[in-house]
Amino acid sequence: MTHPSAAPGDGSDALFGLEALGSAAPAAEPAPRSGTEPLFRDSPAARRLLPVREIYAEPGAAASPRGRQVLARFPDARLIEVESHWRIPELHGNEGNVERWVRVKGETLVLGERKTFTSRPNGRSADWIAPGPSNGCAMACAYCYVPRRKGYANPVTVFTNIDRLIAHLGRHIARQGPKPEPDQVDPEAWVYDIGENGDCSVDALICDNTADLVHAFARWPTAKASFATKFVNPDLLALDPRGRTRIRFSLMPADDSRLLDLRTSPIADRIAAAPDFLDAGYEVHFNLSPVVIRPGWEDDWAELLRHLDDVLPDRVKRQAAAEVIMLTHNQELHEVNLGWHPRAEEALWRPGLQQAKRSQNGALNVRYRNDVKAGALETLRGLVAAHAPWLRIRYAF
Repeated sequence: MTHPSAAPGDGSDALFGLEALGSAAPAAEPAPRSGTEPLFRDSPAARRLLPVREIYAEPGAAASPRGRQVLARFPDARLIEVESHWRIPELHGNEGNVERWVRVKGETLVLGERKTFTSRPNGRSADWIAPGPSNGCAMACAYCYVPRRKGYANPVTVFTNIDRLIAHLGRHIARQGPKPEPDQVDPEAWVYDIGENGDCSVDALICDNTADLVHAFARWPTAKASFATKFVNPDLLALDPRGRTRIRFSLMPADDSRLLDLRTSPIADRIAAAPDFLDAGYEVHFNLSPVVIRPGWEDDWAELLRHLDDVLPDRVKRQAAAEVIMLTHNQELHEVNLGWHPRAEEALWRPGLQQAKRSQNGALNVRYRNDVKAGALETLRGLVAAHAPWLRIRYAF
């Protein structure tokens, strides 16, 4: 891979509007840095991904050490004090923001303090879903579930009281003791998903929350952190995770990604980054997610799997595993997408193939009908067996 020289826009209104559809985030070369090599997060490419112009902040969050770090990172941004990071009328519920959906993600940040700290049992991606260090994302994946609670805008909200989050995790891990027996999540460690509502690789461009979590898990011998990402951030290679953080690169056919995974790293770059992250001390898995059923999807997934098999070295294959996640969509998000990216909905909104689904958090979503989903999962398992037989599927749903 080459070092990024371009990103999904130059800060102009055009490139952060609909003209940016299909553009990808910079392809970052994940090579270990020397002590004097500048951080990728200070590069022009990273700055173009996050040309922050305004920061909404709770007073306590802005005054905290982590809040001050973020404000110093974006000194030209306008600081706007808010009572709550959840109640910002200019962002949440402001229908006019639909036309600025992509621009808001890059130009706006929110600083808040997390009020609740609960690790929820999971059993799929992880044993536990940790309280996250952020909510929202600078990328613009058309199927993302996080905006469903946030109205017409979904910028990154950074939770600045990271010390309390890490203290909660330390107590929770200690209470679990050693893992009594292997399971599909991990044979030895309790695994905590630290990025349910954001992308930790992008968060690391903003502040040290991700680094603090990776360093904390490196000290906990009975637990691992885990997060899925669509962004290759070479700064993470210097964090020395000591095998205690699992990074899951999300993959889909390149044509699907160009349509649906806006402002993300290209699929080929995510795959190419896997050996470097493994060598830097991460466990490297893959998310085959989301699987979108549309004409020709089987051939495109076969091509992707053949590419994985061709380019990944044996050391990656020996430890790799995958999650398979079929598309889940949502009526409200469908309506939002129609306002800024209607072409995506031609692939995502397929009423003839979908049925209502009540999610674990009570939201009413839509997913593929049981028979359609079962057939697609069987097909994809067959494609993996034929083209990447080394890739163990941990779970599929």
